[in-house]
Amino acid sequence: MQQSVVPELAHTHTRPIHWLATATALAGVVALSSVLQPGSATAAQPGPEAKSAPVATAPPDPAGVTFPIECGPVKVLVQKKASGDLDGDGSPETVAVVRCDAGIGTPPNGVYVLTQGGSGTKKPRVVATLVDPKDRLNVTDFAVRDGAVTATLLGYSSADVPSCCPDVKEQAKWQWKNGTFIRSTPSGAQNA
Repeated sequence: MQQSVVPELAHTHTRPIHWLATATALAGVVALSSVLQPGSATAAQPGPEAKSAPVATAPPDPAGVTFPIECGPVKVLVQKKASGDLDGDGSPETVAVVRCDAGIGTPPNGVYVLTQGGSGTKKPRVVATLVDPKDRLNVTDFAVRDGAVTATLLGYSSADVPSCCPDVKEQAKWQWKNGTFIRSTPSGAQNA
């Protein structure tokens, strides 16, 4: 009988603890490799004449804006907001649907276009009123897309109709043309 030069090793017989240790080590390697990834490759390195992309401008935030709406002792509530480049200048505007934060009832909405303040100040300001609260309208289905503002407006056929129950529904669309917002009815819309 010939004796082996290498003594018998205890770990040559696999046990469940060995499989658990191997699985744990493998999971650690996989987790570590997902964290330590190389940077993405580029086809060409920018030269000294390369220009950086324009910095994306954040849309105006309606928080803190003084809206032209009279609410008496209650606060102004921004119900909805959406942003997009409405005038084609490359900077986004924000359109805000606001109302008085009355505890009950259906206060009318105002719809305002905001832009970033110019000449060093970055505070947003109101540059256009699309819906005046004095018109007693409520806004639903509000959106900004493709350089236009669209909304469904709920209103009243007369002053005798209670505020709870608007009886007129119309579709509206606003687009920037020749230095002002022009209101139209979206194609395919039916007014009730």
